[in-house]
Amino acid sequence: MTTARRAVLALIALALLNAALSFRNLWPTPGITLDTRLAPEFVALWLLLLAGVAWRGALTARVVTVLAAAWLMLALGRYADVTVPTLFGRAVNLYWDGQQIPRFLLTASRESPGWLVAAVVAAVAAALTALFMLLRWAVHTVAHDAVPYALRTRWTWLPTLAAVAAVGVHQAGAAPGVTWHLVTHPVTPTYARQAWLLSTALSPQRLAETLPTSAALDAALVQPAQAIGALRGRDFKLFFLESYGAMAYEHARAAPALAASRQQLEQDITASGRVVASAFVRASTFAGASELSHLSLLSGVDLSDPLRHDLMLTTQRPTLVSLFRGAGYQTAGLYPALSWDWDERAFYGFDLFLDARELNWRGPALGYWKVPDQYSLARFEQLHPPGAGAAPRFLFFPTISSHLPFGPVPPYQSDWQRLLSADPYGAEVSRRLVAAPVNWNDMLPNYIGMFDYTYRWLGGYLRQPEARESVMLWVGDHQPAASVSGPGASWDVPVHIVTRDRALLQRFIAQGFVAGLTPERAPLGGMHDLTTLLLRALDARPPAASAISPAAARW
Repeated sequence: MTTARRAVLALIALALLNAALSFRNLWPTPGITLDTRLAPEFVALWLLLLAGVAWRGALTARVVTVLAAAWLMLALGRYADVTVPTLFGRAVNLYWDGQQIPRFLLTASRESPGWLVAAVVAAVAAALTALFMLLRWAVHTVAHDAVPYALRTRWTWLPTLAAVAAVGVHQAGAAPGVTWHLVTHPVTPTYARQAWLLSTALSPQRLAETLPTSAALDAALVQPAQAIGALRGRDFKLFFLESYGAMAYEHARAAPALAASRQQLEQDITASGRVVASAFVRASTFAGASELSHLSLLSGVDLSDPLRHDLMLTTQRPTLVSLFRGAGYQTAGLYPALSWDWDERAFYGFDLFLDARELNWRGPALGYWKVPDQYSLARFEQLHPPGAGAAPRFLFFPTISSHLPFGPVPPYQSDWQRLLSADPYGAEVSRRLVAAPVNWNDMLPNYIGMFDYTYRWLGGYLRQPEARESVMLWVGDHQPAASVSGPGASWDVPVHIVTRDRALLQRFIAQGFVAGLTPERAPLGGMHDLTTLLLRALDARPPAASAISPAAARW
C-alpha cells in the first residue's frame, strides 16, 4: 500500500471515530446528521493511543477489539443522548427507558408478523456488527498508521495541542460562545450520571441522604381532608403556564405590549365573580426542563438539580396528587405536549390521564406542539365533564402552546364549541397558520403574541358556564430562553390564585400575595416553597392558626 493511500485511510479512520461521537439529532426525527466538531472522547482516545503506542509499541488485536467495543457503546450512548430528548422531551433516563423500551418492543412484536420481527432483529444485529467492524478497522488504522506517524513527526504536535486546548477550554466553560462551534458535548457524563442515578435509587441509605423530604406535605398527609379543607370540596385546577416568566411584567418591549390583554384578563376575572391575588416565586429551572418546576411544586422538594428530579421519579414519595386523592378527589393530568407512551406517569398516579393522542385535535397542526392550549382544556372538559354528585377533581395542566419558538400563535376562538369541531378557525385562517414561518432570530414578537393569546383564552375560559365551582392556581414554569428574556434575566415567575372565595384569597394575601394580577417584585421563595404556602392557605384550620405574616412568608 502506498504512503499516500495509507495517509488517506488514516484520515478517514480519524474522521470516523470522531463522527461516531459528535453527530447531532435531525430534529424533530429519530435520524441523525453528521457534525464536524471535535468530540472530547475522541481527543482523549488520541492521547491514550499516543501514550500507549509510545510506551508499549503496537497494540494487540485484543486491545483493539476492546477499544472498538467501548467506542460502539459510546456511540450508542451518544445516539440516546441526542435522540431521547427529541422523542420523549427529556434527557435519557435508564431507570425509565430500561422499562419503556423493552415494553414498546414487546408490544410492537406482538402486533407484527413473525417474519417481520425476525427480519428487524437480524437487520439490527447486522447493523451493529457492521458498525463494530468499521470501528474496529478505524481503531486499528489509527493505532498502526496515524499514531506512529504522529510520534515520528513534530508538526503533528501543534494540532494535537490545539485540540486538547479547545476541549479543555470548552469543558471549563471559559469561552462557550467560541468553543461551542469547535467542540461538542461529551457522552461519558451521561453514563456516569446514569450509573449514579441507578446506584442511588437502589440504595435506601443513599436515597435518604440525597433526597430531602417535604415536611409540610408529610404533615398534610396525616389528615388529607383537613389539609385541603379550606377548599370546601371545590375543584382545584393547577395550570403551569409554559415560559410564563417575570419578563411578561418587566421586559421593555413585552411588558407594555401585554398590558392591555392583562388588564382585560383582570376584567374577565372580576366579571366572572372571582378575585385574584398574585406573587412571584423562583422557578426551579430556566428556559427549559419544565418538569423540574412541575415536580418541585407537586412534591414540595427543591428539584432545581435535574439529578434530584430524576431520583425523585424512582421513589414513591407523596405529592399534591396523592394528597388530593387521599382527600377523596379524582386526580387528572392533562398533557397536550405528549404524543407517546410516558412511563413516568406511573410515579404521578393520576386517576385520569390525557395526552395529545386522546385529545384528537382535528384543526391545523400548530408548529411543533400541534395542539393549542385553549382546545386542550375545552376537549378535556368535553371528554370528562364533572358529573352531579361526582368526587371533586384535582386537575394538573402543563400548557404547551407558549413553548419556544412561540409560533405560530393560535387565534383565540370565542366560540368554544366550534373549537371542538374539525374546522375550528376556518380554511383561510388555518392555511395562514400552517404557512406562518418561525423567526428564530427574533422570537419576541411571537412570545408577546402567544401570551396575548394565553391571557385571552384564560379570560374566555372564566366566562364559560361552570358546572362546578373551582379554585385555580396559575403558575409560570420558567422564564423563556435568554434570546427572548435578555441577558441576566432572573429565574422568577408569576403565580396567581383565582377564586370566588374572598376569605380563601385573604389566606394567600396573609402570606405575601397581593390583590390583583400584578405581583410585588420580591419573590416569596422557590417553587418548592410555594407548596408549603399553598398547604397553609388550604388548611381547614382558622387563618390565625395556619397563616403567617407576609414578612415571615418570604423565607
